[in-house]
Amino acid sequence: MAELADLDALRTRFTRALEGACGPGGGPDPAPYAERLLARWQEPQRHYHTLTHLTAVLDHVDALAQYADDPDVVRLAVWFHDAVYLPERSENEERSARLAERALTEAGVPAGKVAEVARLVRLTVTHDPAPDDRDGQVLCDADLAILAASPSAYAAYTAAVREEYHFVPNDAFRAGRGAILRQLLDLPRLFRTPYGEAKWTATARYNMASELEMLSTPTDPAA
Repeated sequence: MAELADLDALRTRFTRALEGACGPGGGPDPAPYAERLLARWQEPQRHYHTLTHLTAVLDHVDALAQYADDPDVVRLAVWFHDAVYLPERSENEERSARLAERALTEAGVPAGKVAEVARLVRLTVTHDPAPDDRDGQVLCDADLAILAASPSAYAAYTAAVREEYHFVPNDAFRAGRGAILRQLLDLPRLFRTPYGEAKWTATARYNMASELEMLSTPTDPAA
């Protein structure tokens, strides 16, 4: 029953974000769009990029909403940012952005806001928003907040990511994951909102540095 309640809450959150973006008069019934997105977020290949991740990022956007220019547009970007997720493919963000462009146009969202949602989705490739990109900063901070999780939650996150990439050999996964961590650690600022920078930076950098050290430690095949 809790799962059903969570789905109902997510449906409500999507409807509110869509109505907020559409403005007075709204568009078509939002229910079919919510159902199609929820189905995507429950696909069997997902282990980290699930409804739990979606909910967590939406919660973080709510907490950071004061820093956004258009919180409802950011919330819609959250819904679409991993809507297309196939771990073996490299263009998931682009395909997710194009899905957002098609679906939100059909749903009656004004063209400028559709373009902004798609831009935000594409931004999650680098998580490196411009200094004046308030919406981008909120989305990226919300998406990366898992990096500042408690040790047990961070371990569960890394294990789920590894499970999504179960088809990648260990050495290749270590190299690829390490490159992503180094890219994030090399950013001048990992979190861009005042809240994220103050509350999450130190823990996230510790977690990532610890993971990177572990990935860099040779494994003993005989162990």
